[in-house]
Amino acid sequence: MDGIVLLKEDHKKVKGLFRDFEKAKKSGSGADKRKLVDQICTELVTHSFIEETVFYPAVRGEVDGVASEVLESVEEHHVVAWLLSEIEGLDPADETFDAKVTVLIENVTHHVDEEESDLFPEVRKALGRKRLTELGEQMAEAKAKAPADPLALSSARK
Repeated sequence: MDGIVLLKEDHKKVKGLFRDFEKAKKSGSGADKRKLVDQICTELVTHSFIEETVFYPAVRGEVDGVASEVLESVEEHHVVAWLLSEIEGLDPADETFDAKVTVLIENVTHHVDEEESDLFPEVRKALGRKRLTELGEQMAEAKAKAPADPLALSSARK
């Protein structure tokens, strides 16, 4: 699978979970919100891991002029990792739970929009189908190695 297609599918899945959380925030129980946030955390940590270990290093090394975009993306991952680490241990009944998840959603949505409108078209143009397919295969394999803990991401330690 093409690496950009794989990443966009991840984005779509997380956006769906975000919509489900917004619905649960209005009518769901704390257990429903907790379950959704746990799924969001798993998806975001895995996605961040494959971007940080496979996609970003390749893009930085092979695509001219995108180093600053990649560095900004890693910093956005840093913020998300720390937010996830706070949300993971937070009771859904805590008054800050919904607010923290909302900030997470806003940060991730901004990050996704930038990647899809700015970075991905540049990468697609520079790398081509064969290389993107190789990266997609590497990222699919790397998903199995992703940590569960958001603070285990390399971006969380920077």
